[in-house]
Amino acid sequence: NKLSPPPNQGPDPSLVYRPDVDPEMAKDKGSFRNYTSGPHLDRVFTTYKLMHTHQTVEFVQKKHIQFGDFSYKRMTVMEAVDMLDELVDESDPDVDFPNSFHAFQTAEGIRKAHPDKDWFHLVGLLHDLGKVLALAGEPQWAVVGDTFPVGCCPQASVVFCDSTFQDNPDLQDPRYSTELGMYQPHCGLENVLMSWGHDEYMYQMMKFNKFSLPPEAFYIIRFHSFYPWHTGGDYRQLCSEQDLAMLPWVQEFNKFDLYTKSSDLPEVDELRPYYQGLIDKYCPGVLCW
Repeated sequence: NKLSPPPNQGPDPSLVYRPDVDPEMAKDKGSFRNYTSGPHLDRVFTTYKLMHTHQTVEFVQKKHIQFGDFSYKRMTVMEAVDMLDELVDESDPDVDFPNSFHAFQTAEGIRKAHPDKDWFHLVGLLHDLGKVLALAGEPQWAVVGDTFPVGCCPQASVVFCDSTFQDNPDLQDPRYSTELGMYQPHCGLENVLMSWGHDEYMYQMMKFNKFSLPPEAFYIIRFHSFYPWHTGGDYRQLCSEQDLAMLPWVQEFNKFDLYTKSSDLPEVDELRPYYQGLIDKYCPGVLCW
């Protein structure tokens, strides 16, 4: 009895298989990001199959052009947070409550562990705001889920690697179908074309709007969904020394992105004034999205 995705939503693999689904499961961290069983698995697999078929060098380049002028919408950060209430991420195997709660949960987890790093708290709130792309009509396979470099052969720890790339035309192209593909060894991830989604869009949006956050914040936003790298240990052949120096920040962030998901939802209205203060400090006013 297959689960069908909700109307108008492609499957979103990134939110469904994560922690905090219920308190008993949350005790066992191994139960998060379970891509082999669970109530949302069909939807998750479908999302990744579409993603791994259609995310090509040409597709990603077109998306950079399409969204690179940031003319989709003008709104504040908090308005974007509120927009996420309309979105449930179909790639996430762990949860099916609105994304705005996950934003506050992640931020609050970081705030408790790192009380002195207010910029890091704000990263928790910001990290998934690029998912507004799904509300702009983009299919979820071009918004959510784990990211991977296009222009080279996918590595073993890419989710569903063995069963979802057969129809991707780049893998029939000799320029793109080797381990390095179109890249030079240790060229640095900043020179790698990542699959298109909410990470890259939000990173580019933050640069465009000149957020005054430290480089670590931009880096975390850009690569937090790159699980095959920060968790799977793959794609080291593309990394520079700078990437390896930044990796611990992405891994530290990931602990809160992953393990703060619970249906014990935060009192969002009580938290808003604190986070509005951080927005006013680092990325105030009406922004271009």
